[in-house]
Amino acid sequence: MDTTKNYRIGTFITEIIMICIGLLFLVPFYFLFANSVKTFGDLLSDSAAWPKAFEWSNYTRAWEITRFPEALWNSAVVTIVSNLLLVLISSMAAYRMVRRDTRFNRILFSMFVAAMVIPFQSVMIPLVKVTGTLGMSNSLWGLIVCYLGFGVPLSVFLFHGFVKSVPVEIEEAATVDGSSPYGVFFRIVYPLMRPMYVTVIILNTLWIWNDYLLPSLILQSADLRTIPIATYAFFGQYTKQWDLALPALVLGILPVIIFFLLMQKYIIQGITAGSVKG
Repeated sequence: MDTTKNYRIGTFITEIIMICIGLLFLVPFYFLFANSVKTFGDLLSDSAAWPKAFEWSNYTRAWEITRFPEALWNSAVVTIVSNLLLVLISSMAAYRMVRRDTRFNRILFSMFVAAMVIPFQSVMIPLVKVTGTLGMSNSLWGLIVCYLGFGVPLSVFLFHGFVKSVPVEIEEAATVDGSSPYGVFFRIVYPLMRPMYVTVIILNTLWIWNDYLLPSLILQSADLRTIPIATYAFFGQYTKQWDLALPALVLGILPVIIFFLLMQKYIIQGITAGSVKG
């Protein structure tokens, strides 16, 4: 009886501590939202105070200045297409390298792993020259190709480790039944790899959606601006329009929050499916 009582008290204290830590992580969101509906003067005078009056016109002005629908469309196209191609190409490449354990494939996988440690800043200038020479500069498709080049190494590395856990006997049985190599992959291996697909999509979505540096190098036209580039328009050399930049930031993170809310069920399913084998 005493043990149960002590356990419940300890659990209660732990839950309180975890709730406090969770609220601590929500503090930046409070500052972001509270200051996004303040006037510029109120924001500078006391950024921690609750708004005296909600200036929803800040969102209207930020929407118009950033041309948010166009920026949202550009970010969505780049993120969705890049994710689809990264998942398809990386999973098939990793599957081939695991199932065909040749010397060439081992060297190729080592090159993918080595590419993960190369700083992006060291290839910025060559990247701009190459994209300009190939005619991919100032183009969403050129930006997508660049994301494929920088995103494939990590994606292949993650898929490579997961494919090793897939039993070969299942594929051999499908081959005996007359299935082609592509049929084995898409009908047998693909369903088993769904937990890793979810993981790769989440990681790449966070990276691509919030990336500023690569789009700023590839895109020059105002019609092709993604959300991070459009938001940066409020930060000049001598002025910083925080009363408009913060609403733009809120608008920019809302799609990602909605994405996670919609994907929450699949994330949980992926965790449970990936934790049990056999």
